[in-house]
Amino acid sequence: MSALPAAVENLVIGGGPAGAMAAMRLAEAGRSVTLIEKEHGPHDKVCGEFLSREAVAYLHQAGVSPAHLGAAAIRMVRLASGRRVVETALPFRALSLSRRVLDAALLERAASQGCDVKRGACVASLTRDDDTWFVHLGNGEKLRARTVFLACGKHDLHGWNRAGGVQGDLIGFKLHWRLMRSQTDALREAMELFLFSGGYGGLSLIEEDRANLCLVVRRAVLRVVGGWNGLLAAIAAENRHLRQRLQGAETTWARPLAISPIPYGYLAERAGGLWRVGDQAAVIPSFTGDGMSIALHSAALAAQMYLSGKGTEEYSRTLRTQLGRPMRLATWLSQAMVTAGGRRAAPPLLSLLPRAMQWIAAATRIPDQALLIRMAHHGTSLTSAE
Repeated sequence: MSALPAAVENLVIGGGPAGAMAAMRLAEAGRSVTLIEKEHGPHDKVCGEFLSREAVAYLHQAGVSPAHLGAAAIRMVRLASGRRVVETALPFRALSLSRRVLDAALLERAASQGCDVKRGACVASLTRDDDTWFVHLGNGEKLRARTVFLACGKHDLHGWNRAGGVQGDLIGFKLHWRLMRSQTDALREAMELFLFSGGYGGLSLIEEDRANLCLVVRRAVLRVVGGWNGLLAAIAAENRHLRQRLQGAETTWARPLAISPIPYGYLAERAGGLWRVGDQAAVIPSFTGDGMSIALHSAALAAQMYLSGKGTEEYSRTLRTQLGRPMRLATWLSQAMVTAGGRRAAPPLLSLLPRAMQWIAAATRIPDQALLIRMAHHGTSLTSAE
């Protein structure tokens, strides 16, 4: 007779910010938590690496200081399209830090709170029988859990795929660069957004004065230009500002990281008994810079509602209520930005309405998130802010 799978109380699948935050909140409440992360050690991920005011507040609550980890400050946003550049101050102070550094710090913090972190463990299958979840790992190990928090980011778990997003034809790329000193200084304290035919992207400094270039492009456009090298050449030819930034720059990796598809506008409709957090719960277009705060917020909300006896469906409804409006606006803007008309209209429109970028930055944030953070800090139920 085969032995029963090892039993765990709460299982978190995925070691990114959402998974680590959920694990920490549960462990702090005295719950037994096991977290599974497929990578063996620190690694980079396709991500804009932008930390909004809300994300920074959540990280501080968790005992992680991005500034102490070397995060770069961001105080303004610039938009470049063709030969036009407009800029404005952000309505909040932000930071930028690589996922390699941030994720490692969060997992270390989760382990210090008593969470059992299993690295190098890949989930091959997840099934449910009555009130018990059964997990098969790639190494043949089996686990059974009472509760599962799904935090595997933009990569779906087999058998538990997300529905397609509103804008699902984009491919994401990310690459770190060493810019020339003059360009590094010119980029300092700014998040630069750039538009090009069929896509858009962002460039900002992270720790150690490296520059993170992250972009999305329509699949059809990528086929036409012939892959990454052709895409980068096409963008540089079209966008003078980015071409200037990358002149004389050197990449820190041999080739970029890539991910596809990216279901922008996705909001989980039904939980199916899973506590979906991070990109498994919602995927907002990357230009908003709100992805990290949503990851941390969804994890904190899920943990709080679980600990207060709420169910997964109520959690999903609550999160949809909080994210619905900013998600719709952000997705509409993202769809417009990859069109020729939107690309041409953006700089002159924002020049005529200099506060428009500030309004967009504020309008695409989670409503009343600052209130939610204060309530979470004081131990008040997050659900009461609806």
